[in-house]
Amino acid sequence: MARGRSLVAYALTRAALALPMLLILLTAIYLILRVLPGDPVLALWGGHTPPATTVEAARTQLGLDKPLWSQYWNYMTGVFQGKLGISIGEKYRTQFVWDQIARTLPATIELSIGAMLVASIVGLGMGILAGSRRDTRVDVVARLYGTIVWVIPIFWLGLIFQLVFGVWLRWLPTSGRWIGDDIPPKVTGLFTVDSILEGNLSHLGKALSHLILPSLTLGLVLSGFFTKTVRASMLQTIVADYSEAARARGVSERRVIFRHAFRNALLPVITVLGLQFAILFAGAVLTEKTFSIPGMGDLLLTSITDKDMTMIQGVVVVYATIIVVVSLVIDIAGAMIDPRIRL
Repeated sequence: MARGRSLVAYALTRAALALPMLLILLTAIYLILRVLPGDPVLALWGGHTPPATTVEAARTQLGLDKPLWSQYWNYMTGVFQGKLGISIGEKYRTQFVWDQIARTLPATIELSIGAMLVASIVGLGMGILAGSRRDTRVDVVARLYGTIVWVIPIFWLGLIFQLVFGVWLRWLPTSGRWIGDDIPPKVTGLFTVDSILEGNLSHLGKALSHLILPSLTLGLVLSGFFTKTVRASMLQTIVADYSEAARARGVSERRVIFRHAFRNALLPVITVLGLQFAILFAGAVLTEKTFSIPGMGDLLLTSITDKDMTMIQGVVVVYATIIVVVSLVIDIAGAMIDPRIRL
């Protein structure tokens, strides 16, 4: 019971610390967008210079004529009320920012989950093999894999996959999330999940076929870092006292590797997952553009091109919130694995 209370207290403490972190991130986003070159009001006219009275009227309507502190207060209160403003860009003008984010967010979440699964399976597997067979051929191959894959440009790897599996072999679609109008009834917005809820295996296969190449592209790049991290942790735990004690008791090497070494090597891996999630979203932008996926990355790039300040602000706010929440979950998961963290 004491352990349960300790974990709850730790979780509440981390949640309390996450709020100031989120406030700092939101403040940084606000300030950076205000000091960037370019005038969002003039961008409304595609670079043409409208009459001064028209510009002033637009500034008043958008609230840009108010003092900076007043704009900041309105921005923060709107964020915590779920009001991210109205788009001022050419493509989404007068549309609510949250409506566009809600439309594109499921595609990014689906891609991120698929990529994380690929990165975890490949990275953990290669890292365990390399760490448990130090200085063997397997270790050398895993180390080369981790180094090479980690520095491959995501868009280049995506184009190679499209060429090989989409154009030459014609096994998988090369772009988009879906072909045709028979989209599964929307429940979560995730086509794979909605297909399962619909009970339609044909739709599930169709959704997965579109998800395989982008998930492989982003996941394999991230798996390089996972491989190197798991290997480094395994090298320490495989020769630790508790591992040697298990061997002395006659425990099989396989059991030593997975029950003792890998379990203790998992903690630093979980810790870096939070950092990798931020990199995952950055990679998702390039992946979505390469595979023409209508996700948050595509929305962000379009908004930057249109100088749509409110849309950029809203997308980055959602990114920051997700990263903070994921970091909180990872902290709690680490505390569950190793109770010493709560001390």
